[in-house]
Amino acid sequence: MKHVLAGSTACLALTALLAGTAYAAPPAGRYEARLCVAAGNAVPDCGPARVELVGARRAFVRVNDLLYALTLHSSQVDVVLKHGAMQIDGFTAVYEWKGQVLHYVDAEKGMRYEVHVGKRRP
Repeated sequence: MKHVLAGSTACLALTALLAGTAYAAPPAGRYEARLCVAAGNAVPDCGPARVELVGARRAFVRVNDLLYALTLHSSQVDVVLKHGAMQIDGFTAVYEWKGQVLHYVDAEKGMRYEVHVGKRRP
């Protein structure tokens, strides 16, 4: 039970931190990337991804046959996770750009996400 409470507290603290500042997103385009996901205080699990940024308000993060469709508002992101044509998850979270890294937290599930945007693809 202690670990669950610690993870929830960490997610709430990160959510509060993310709500405090805002950075500009990288320019629109297609990029190589790394997606890192962590539950609570666990070490993030990272792997290769592809990112397409469409203006400042839409992002698509693809990991193999999974697609995270992100709609970015002023401080919150709507996340829809799809496997092929089937939606398998959806939530709204507080987000923040820090340089080339997009951070967001699914506080309800205690999950943290980071999308590290790398070099631009042709």
